[in-house]
Amino acid sequence: MTDTGRNQPSGLDQIPDRDPEETAEWAASLDAVTAAAGPHRASYLLRRTLEHAENSGLVLPKLLETEYLNTIPTAAEPEFPGDEEMERRITAWNRWNAAAMVTRGSRYGLGGHIATFASAAWLYETGFQHFFRGKEADGSGDQLYIQGHAAPGIYARAFLDGRLTEGHLDRFRQEVGGDGLPSYPHPRRLPWLWEFATVSMGLGPLSAIHQARFNRYLQHRGIKDTSASRVWAFLGDGEMDEPESTAALALAGREGLDNLTFVINCNLQRLDGPVRSNFKIVQELEAQFRAAGWNVVKSLWGSAWDDLFALDTTGALVRRLREVPDGQFQTYAARDVGYIRDHFFGADPALVEMAKVLTDAKIAECFHTSRAGHEPRKVYAAYRAAVEHRGAPTVILVQTVKGHTLGPGFESRNANHQMKKLTGDEFRALRDLLELPIPDSRLDDELVPYVHPGADSPEVRYLHERRAALGGPAPARRVHPVVLPEPSARPFDALAKGSGSQEIATTMAFVRLVKDLMRDQETGRRWVPIVPDEARTFGMESLFPTAGIYSPHGQTYDPVDRDTLLYYKEARNGQILHEGITEAGSMADFTAAATSYATHGEPMIPFYVFYAMFGWQRTADQMWALADQLGRGFLIGATAGRTTMTGEGLQHADGHSHLIASTNPAAIAYDPGFAYEVAVIVRDGLRRMYGPDAENVFYYLTVYNEAKVQPPMPPGKAVEEGILKGLYRFREADARELAADAPRLQLLASGTAVHWALEAQRLLASDWSVAADVWSATSWSELRRDALDCDAAQLKGEERIPYVTRVLDGAPGPVLAVSDWMRAVPDQISQWVPQDWHSIGTDGFGLSDTREAVRRHFGVDPQSVVVAALAALARRGEVKPETVREARRRYGIADD
Repeated sequence: MTDTGRNQPSGLDQIPDRDPEETAEWAASLDAVTAAAGPHRASYLLRRTLEHAENSGLVLPKLLETEYLNTIPTAAEPEFPGDEEMERRITAWNRWNAAAMVTRGSRYGLGGHIATFASAAWLYETGFQHFFRGKEADGSGDQLYIQGHAAPGIYARAFLDGRLTEGHLDRFRQEVGGDGLPSYPHPRRLPWLWEFATVSMGLGPLSAIHQARFNRYLQHRGIKDTSASRVWAFLGDGEMDEPESTAALALAGREGLDNLTFVINCNLQRLDGPVRSNFKIVQELEAQFRAAGWNVVKSLWGSAWDDLFALDTTGALVRRLREVPDGQFQTYAARDVGYIRDHFFGADPALVEMAKVLTDAKIAECFHTSRAGHEPRKVYAAYRAAVEHRGAPTVILVQTVKGHTLGPGFESRNANHQMKKLTGDEFRALRDLLELPIPDSRLDDELVPYVHPGADSPEVRYLHERRAALGGPAPARRVHPVVLPEPSARPFDALAKGSGSQEIATTMAFVRLVKDLMRDQETGRRWVPIVPDEARTFGMESLFPTAGIYSPHGQTYDPVDRDTLLYYKEARNGQILHEGITEAGSMADFTAAATSYATHGEPMIPFYVFYAMFGWQRTADQMWALADQLGRGFLIGATAGRTTMTGEGLQHADGHSHLIASTNPAAIAYDPGFAYEVAVIVRDGLRRMYGPDAENVFYYLTVYNEAKVQPPMPPGKAVEEGILKGLYRFREADARELAADAPRLQLLASGTAVHWALEAQRLLASDWSVAADVWSATSWSELRRDALDCDAAQLKGEERIPYVTRVLDGAPGPVLAVSDWMRAVPDQISQWVPQDWHSIGTDGFGLSDTREAVRRHFGVDPQSVVVAALAALARRGEVKPETVREARRRYGIADD
């Protein structure tokens, strides 16, 4: 076993000791205290000494854990500014209606969550009454990341303030009719209330950090003064197990995001049991956040504990609280006083003596209910400390009882996450505990009633007054449309002209286009380039000295490449968000920028360039949340395709991101093969997302790192229409070189596979006298989406023909689809193609080799396309089977 606690090297032995005798005296003093007063006293003195040193400005490693006590003692709490009795009544109404909503919904088996809000009610109410800023002051207000399972409590408050009706509450989790309430914070489902999607646990904390950082980005770039905005993220202690929850803690600490507050509800329970059954989650989180540079405020014990701490003259109570694991403490919260006397106080003689002067009622109060999170004064003190702290983000670790006020059948029970309703007797007990004026006669009905004190009641007036003082209702999402002017046509026209004799990849074509668009006087500053790392791989290093890389500290060093043309330039007003090796962090940046039009009333145009394999496969959950939050922008899967990434192999070769993208209803996915197609798609994307009739969609473009001569855009409106709809005929077969009765077929290709199809077209004509038309399929998923819409319309009696059916109608011969993707990507449209359908693709894992070798392996190189085309014709009897075998022999393709 490794000894992690003794004789571990500290590095001090490498520092010269100027006075060994003095050092020995300090050590001897510590030994003497340990011998005379015990190790606890020695530890206490050391901690106080370190604390004094830190407060005196000495640079020392910080203690990562403090005692299991409130950071702010009762005597140091600030004066509470509100009407406590009024706020208690408001919170009581909200507790009741939240429980009633979920219980009534259980009639339909829809469920819901009661225990989470019951534990966190004061965490939200104190914020709503005294801290959370609305949008009516500066258009931004504070950004609230509400814990998903607490949504019923937020709905109950919106009911109290008049923004929701009983009818809304009765349609909780019943959305089909169009006016129901979503189960969790879903902006797409309730866009006037929710701003952020949080219930895919782990994404809320990550997104909140990058939102706070993006607020600073907007401010430092002079786009919006966000200095008054604060990001509040409400999280569960169990949620902190998700790796995304802690992935960006160091970023927040490093950049000193004091506009950010995490409130972690430490009720010590996951969904099915204790968070740290054999350990202490509060202490673990404290160490983790302190190590990352955060200010930590612990708010654990309610005021009932003050009497116990006053009796603790030996420190025995503090030591016992420190050593009891969370699993055992949950047991104390659910067991009788006799058990607590035996198992908690009985563990130490000093505590046995303390317990003798404590009544059963006092012990029950302390261990069953008295947590700081249930006392508005203590929550207020913690929040005040957070907003007044400067130079670092703050995390508030606040202890509560899960299911608080819901009765002994709910409180601190492992199963309470799955408990969806209260019984009639439990509602009566809740009514009595909350002191609500609800007569028994109203509780005799089968359905428990919603209750409201009245629109002109003192409670509602108080609530409205407090919200007016803080800038309006919250949470709230507001969109004041800001139409961005169309950029100059010149950058798009440049790509439409083609590249002449120069070979350029579509990745480079996109970067050139955006670089020119960033120079636009009207909209150039609104582009937000985002890259996780390897910007040079994507040809983006040219943006470094011109746009600059955002850093709140500017550039405090001389970059090693300062004397080069494309040097690494950081700046406080830098435009590029360069995140390092974190696709999740980059995606969180993208989401913050993509929703800025609603969060801050400032539309931004983010484009995030990433290795295609490390986008949808790695962060598709965030992309789903992006769709939920109605985000807008351009996702760019660079170095796309399964065979284009030479030498990289299995975990770099993307042949399926378009299949994943097709599952997201808000994703407009394209696989352009030519530079001019990129220009047409980006231009239309700007119109659709930032024009007068802005849509809540985002674009996904796959671009390639294979340099090719880029042709000019063919003339005609049908070409642009085809690019946007997903398919157009790029090059017809040259009938002059072939007999009139030559076999015919249609080659549909996307992305870089268009070049394979064009070479196959030449070989089919020259070697086999077969005529093939080549079509550029810029978007398989858009073709499918249109076809599905047509099918839906036909079911309603409207006669509509899918675009893909119309454009291929009458095209002679079978259809063969080819791409650098697995066959399921083009196969999405097969049922709407009138001709015989065939496809080839790159199904399987990627390989490291040359492009030619890997394409031959997957059977998608030009010669393999020829063989597949001849085989399709042979099935129809239009060429002889011997012709297929001859083609295999000629091209050296194994006959397997």
